[in-house]
Amino acid sequence: MTTPLDLAGQVVDLVRRLAGPAAEAEVSAEDAELALTRFANSFIHQNVAERSTTVRLRLHLDGRTAGGSSTVVDGDGLRDLVERTVAAARHSPPDPGWPGLTPPTVPDWAGNWDEATAAASADQRAEQVRAFVDATGGLEAAGYCRTGRREAAFANTAGHSVTGRSTEAAMEGIARCDGADGAARSGSVRLADFSGAVLGARAAVKARAGVAPVELPPGRYEVVLEPTAVADLLQNLAMYGFNGKTYNERRSFAEPGSAQFDRAVTLVDDPLSAPALPFDAEGTPRAPFALVEHGVTTAVVHDRRTAAGAGTTSTGHAVPGGTVAGAIPLHLGLLPAESPNGTTRASEVSGPALDSDVAALVAGVRRGLLVTDFWYTRVLDPKSLVVTGLTRNGVWLVENGEVSTAVQNLRFTQSYPRALAPGAVLGVGRHAVLHSWTFSSAWWSTPALRLASWNFTGGASG
Repeated sequence: MTTPLDLAGQVVDLVRRLAGPAAEAEVSAEDAELALTRFANSFIHQNVAERSTTVRLRLHLDGRTAGGSSTVVDGDGLRDLVERTVAAARHSPPDPGWPGLTPPTVPDWAGNWDEATAAASADQRAEQVRAFVDATGGLEAAGYCRTGRREAAFANTAGHSVTGRSTEAAMEGIARCDGADGAARSGSVRLADFSGAVLGARAAVKARAGVAPVELPPGRYEVVLEPTAVADLLQNLAMYGFNGKTYNERRSFAEPGSAQFDRAVTLVDDPLSAPALPFDAEGTPRAPFALVEHGVTTAVVHDRRTAAGAGTTSTGHAVPGGTVAGAIPLHLGLLPAESPNGTTRASEVSGPALDSDVAALVAGVRRGLLVTDFWYTRVLDPKSLVVTGLTRNGVWLVENGEVSTAVQNLRFTQSYPRALAPGAVLGVGRHAVLHSWTFSSAWWSTPALRLASWNFTGGASG
């Protein structure tokens, strides 16, 4: 069987033969399998699995750069990939910012892999679905359970080569009661780490509590954000704030060395605690990397191109298409509050702990809102990271430390950094939950948050 490393090596050899010794090339090869079991109306209606092998090539020739990819990986397919990428490079504009290739470097780890998850069957995913549905107590349920694996290799003409592999599992479902939806989701390197029964019970409780919501006027409210809502904060901070390209272009809010966040905020990009390969799209090793420490912004992330522009070195955060997208922290986590036995990592958390976290944060709120989820979020001003979006899957009014009534969904317009600014974070949960950015390689580790103010700008009536 041809391995990803074999494929990457074949493309490097073809580049040397077809483009000449002066060509610089980097090649990624990945064999991936993703299996998905979907359910709706409390029944499984779809079970699909796909396996694909993809080869990506980036080539620098005569001062010009081009890239290409192919899922046809026989001899003719690889040759065609190299020939059309060489042709594209010769017709591309000059690239004075080409940063060169990653030198030979050995990662400290081989990737996060679980053999049982890599071999997970449709029956095993169906068991999780059955447990979710049964735990809803007869409510209408829908969602999915998925498992996947990736085996990858990287090689370049500078003599660098590396391999790695990872597995992933995720489940998301909703329960519906009289028009109200309750949602629960979780993810991990291992399918065995989460329980469909726990997620189903949580979704059902939220659905029943969301019946007959009232309308509240727009305004600024104190909020408790559940981990699912906090994940949207991290996604946008990662894409627009700690991105080396947006930072170099002065489109980011990030100011390394400044206390931009509350002291309760520590943000670390940690591939060791999420489904991840041990190297990035340029073959640079990945390792935990702090972006905010006790409220102080310490760094942004870079690939080789953005690092060269900033006069520094790559932090191992290159992504495919990074010339346009920039460098992105794909495994960003907000560290939970320290428990009496020390900080708890996301991988150590089981179901009921999340509810106790939220209850503890809610207990301190005199009047505010408990928010399950944000969705359809769009950035209005990248520099200040003002975002607009909607609540989803449950909002409740909190009065004197207790949840009093369900609330209709609200629109918000809020600067995410300002919501986490010094003095604005009133509490952080003690446990973090891992969420995937659906069907992508990004994962966010998030505890619940209590924030002093969130700007809701519209309700059900407008």
